[in-house]
Amino acid sequence: MLSIGYRAALRGSIATFSGLIHHHNVHFRLGKSGFSAALITLLFVHYLSARAGVIDDVRVQLAQNNYSAAEAELRDYKAQRGVTPEYLEALSWMGRGAASLGQWSQAAAYASETRRLSERELTKRKLDAEPHLPIALGAAYEVLAEGMAEKGQHAQAVSLLRAALARYGNTSIAARLQKNLNLLSLVGQPAPPLQETQYLGPKPPVLASLKGSPVLLFFWAHWCADCKAEIPIIVRVRQEFAAQGLVVIGPTQLYGYAAHGADATPEQERAYIESVRQRYYSSLLDMPAPLSQKNFNAYGASTTPTLVVLNRAGQVAMYHPGAMPYEELRAALQKVVAR
Repeated sequence: MLSIGYRAALRGSIATFSGLIHHHNVHFRLGKSGFSAALITLLFVHYLSARAGVIDDVRVQLAQNNYSAAEAELRDYKAQRGVTPEYLEALSWMGRGAASLGQWSQAAAYASETRRLSERELTKRKLDAEPHLPIALGAAYEVLAEGMAEKGQHAQAVSLLRAALARYGNTSIAARLQKNLNLLSLVGQPAPPLQETQYLGPKPPVLASLKGSPVLLFFWAHWCADCKAEIPIIVRVRQEFAAQGLVVIGPTQLYGYAAHGADATPEQERAYIESVRQRYYSSLLDMPAPLSQKNFNAYGASTTPTLVVLNRAGQVAMYHPGAMPYEELRAALQKVVAR
């Protein structure tokens, strides 16, 4: 049984080594003495080695910066089994690994091949028939767009992602594509409205009614450990900027499972989310929590937490997939409350 964190993390893409750890919901808390990078790498390699499979075999080699061995793993697998969804997800990690090192030409080559082969597979199956193919294709578009942006090809990156959204907007990779599009183009634009039909806690205000007030959107998930770790930071900035009228809203959504990854009906999962809210979010129970996948798709919140700051004009002033330390979030809020 995959852990809840792992199942959810499969929806995202992380290219750094710390991201490789997070992808499997493995978290190392550093004490005063801390872990050395070598020890963390060794622990990570042993963890993945125990799991086996071409995806993890490739990632073991990437964690050790052994790209030739990773390519050998892919060649051996392809010779024995051909191009499978598992092979394509493993190939997508080659692109993500090269991107994490700033090797954009190599990253684009891996990503282009992943995209080409993935879309060839789509002539034989639907994208969401199993989990590996959407991860591979989503990662391919992500790396390609990021590489274009790094080379100053901003318009081309935006065009690529918009075309992908037009084609795959009704699939599981929609939020991931939107996230990358938002990273390139959302700041400075009017904030997308939130769907507020279903919610936990107080009734959420309509975003348009909050013009004149700074707003912090905190996208969280019931399985997300990083979201729970962000709570004290959210509470602190909310208290600090309360006098300036800061409004905090915490959108969340259903994922189809509850405790320990067990399948759940919408009613069961909603009850479980409420239990998580009561237990872990007790200091934020007065935070409105709209409950809608559409909000996550609109804001591209395939990474949790995702933090979005709106200025007093209702425009996006900051868009940040992932957790933020207090100092960085405070600095972002300080810019909007001062105006």
